[in-house]
Amino acid sequence: MGEPNYYQTLGVDSAATQAEVKRAYRERVKEFHPDRNPDIQAREEMVRINAAYEVLGDRQARQSYDRRQGGCRNPPSAGDLGVRHGSARQRSSRQTATTADERIQRWLTQVYHPLNLELDRILDALDEQIDELSADPFDDELMGNFVDYIGACRVFLQRAQAAFESQRNPSVLAGVAADLYHCLNQVGDGIEELEYFSLNYDDHHLHVGQELFRIARGLQLDALDRIQPLI
Repeated sequence: MGEPNYYQTLGVDSAATQAEVKRAYRERVKEFHPDRNPDIQAREEMVRINAAYEVLGDRQARQSYDRRQGGCRNPPSAGDLGVRHGSARQRSSRQTATTADERIQRWLTQVYHPLNLELDRILDALDEQIDELSADPFDDELMGNFVDYIGACRVFLQRAQAAFESQRNPSVLAGVAADLYHCLNQVGDGIEELEYFSLNYDDHHLHVGQELFRIARGLQLDALDRIQPLI
C-alpha cells in the first residue's frame, strides 16, 4: 500500500516552493484546528495535515518522498552495507566499537542535552505566558512581557540550532536527529505565529502557535523515547 498523497493533503502542486508549502500548511491548520472546527473529522484531518507537513516541510524528507513516489529505489544505507560486508570486517568493527560509543556519548553531551535545555526553556513557559496575557491582551505591559518572551524564545532557538549544527550525528542516532530537526522547525514556525498574534491580536495565530509548540513537544518526546536505551 502506497504512501498518502501529501501534496493533495496540503492542497499544493508537487512543484510548490517550500514557502508555498509552509503557507498552505498554515492555512490548513487554521481551517481544521480543533478550536475553530471541533468535530471529529476536523481532528482527523489535522493528523493528516501534520503528517504531510512533517515530510513536505523538510527539504530532505520531501526529496526522499518524491523519489519514492516516482518509483525510485532507495540506495542501500551505510548500515545495510555494513551488514552485507560484516563478516569480512568483523575484526575491524570490534576495534572501532569503542570509538563509536565515544562519538555517541560526545553527541549526547554536546548536542542533545544542550539542545533539549533550550527547547524546554521555550516550550515550558508558553502556558504561563498565555495565562498571564489572558487577563487583558490589550494591556500594554502584559503584551510587552509576552513580546519579551517571544524575543527570548528566538535566542533560545538560535542556541538550540547552533548546538544541533555543531556536530554530525552518529548514524545510529539518525532517527533522534530527524525528530529534533523537525522539532526545531515546528518551534521556529510557532514563534512566528506567536509574533503575528502580538502584532494583530488575531487569536488564530495564537492557536496555531500553540498547536505547533504541541507538535514540537511530541517530537521532542519521540526523540527521548528513541534515545532512552543509550542514556
